[in-house]
Amino acid sequence: MTATPRTYWLEHAWLGTLPQALGSARAGGTPIEPGVAVEVRDGRITAVRAGTPAPPPGAEILRGLTLPGLANAHSHAFHRALRSTVQVGSGTFWTWRETMYTTAGRLTPDTYHALARATYAEMALAGVTAVGEFHYVHHAPGGTPYADPNAMGEALIEAAAEAGIRITLLDTAYLSSGFGQPPTAHQLRFSDGDADAWATRCSVLKERDHARIGAAVHSVRAVPAEQLATVARWAEERRAPLHVHLSEQTAENDACREAHGCTPAQLLALHGVLGPRTTGVHNTHLTAEDIALIGGSGTGTCMCPTTERDLADGIGPAAALQNEGSPLSLGSDSHAVIDLLEEARAMELDERLRTRTRGHWTAAALLRAATVDGHAALGWDDTGTIEAGARADLVTIALDSVRTAGPLPGLGAETAVFAATAADVRHTVVAGRHVVRDGAHTLVPDVPGALAQAVEALRA
Repeated sequence: MTATPRTYWLEHAWLGTLPQALGSARAGGTPIEPGVAVEVRDGRITAVRAGTPAPPPGAEILRGLTLPGLANAHSHAFHRALRSTVQVGSGTFWTWRETMYTTAGRLTPDTYHALARATYAEMALAGVTAVGEFHYVHHAPGGTPYADPNAMGEALIEAAAEAGIRITLLDTAYLSSGFGQPPTAHQLRFSDGDADAWATRCSVLKERDHARIGAAVHSVRAVPAEQLATVARWAEERRAPLHVHLSEQTAENDACREAHGCTPAQLLALHGVLGPRTTGVHNTHLTAEDIALIGGSGTGTCMCPTTERDLADGIGPAAALQNEGSPLSLGSDSHAVIDLLEEARAMELDERLRTRTRGHWTAAALLRAATVDGHAALGWDDTGTIEAGARADLVTIALDSVRTAGPLPGLGAETAVFAATAADVRHTVVAGRHVVRDGAHTLVPDVPGALAQAVEALRA
């Protein structure tokens, strides 16, 4: 955070003030403002002056297209160690999960800190200013708590601070391997035994300037139905975000119907889990009734298209959910890639493949999912816009790279969403502080080296 007043001059800016687009992209291009001065003090924007054709004296110049900081609403940081290694051979989500469990079994607080710090630094390089960490590796292998029962969560919070981004630690209840089944050997380190013990442990976690504490139900198969209300109540009492993996796999839906006679979405509704502070992650295999239930309750939807396609999960009904009232956010989940622009693009392109029609969201609507609605899903309601009073989180995308050169600057939003990649992020500013400057991380000097070292440590 910067206490000294500072001015940023944005060569081009998407101010993100247009109303949310619920469906059709036929409205045309997305307005881009040339020449915008943004004044910052104490980590917040104090003034925004459009129509400023030249940088004011002393201003820091951000050339390219500047957006609000991006929110990565769903992350499992340790999955970054799986990149490429899980692309050998074939299989399903369930065979991929066995490889994931092996990696999870090797984590310690120190190795997790190193891997998360490097992963979050990679996110900053991709323009991410806040991450929702869906955290369930709580204890030592075998399930024995560490001396500090929250050592793993604290490692993640500290890693985010060192990487210069905000974090919402979504402390996750993970208590069973399936309906009526105890945890497997791999899952023992995820489990607190029951939801009351989970609540007692995570109640000790403290929020910080850069960190919020939320809750998560891993899935309906991982939390017994009679204990769902305990997790929901914990979040309700704290007005904290609550996330849940929902209907990612048809096998989970089938097992839920066999055990409870209803879909996972219906089971969550029966036990008070759905609502405006709740986000369902994936929401892939839903009935029409599920879609109406999720949208009607104001429950959000976090789509993770690069992971959903990587794991062969399927294409979720994002457009239908949003049209029913479910706000959309985006996440990189398993980190097959870390690129929120690709997540936004993929959501639209997947829907085109599914429907064989084009233009389901405007560029503005996709950017909204990646910014203000993503931050809101993580409990950062004052973040994700470029306006007075908002937190001063900015990301600047080059408009002169081999991917982005050519289109008029007025099509900057369309260029960002449909052509740019994380490699085009030039600057990332968090709370008014440059975390990425000219494509280089200012706090973690060698991010590729840090990633390689952290991943190698888990192979040893």
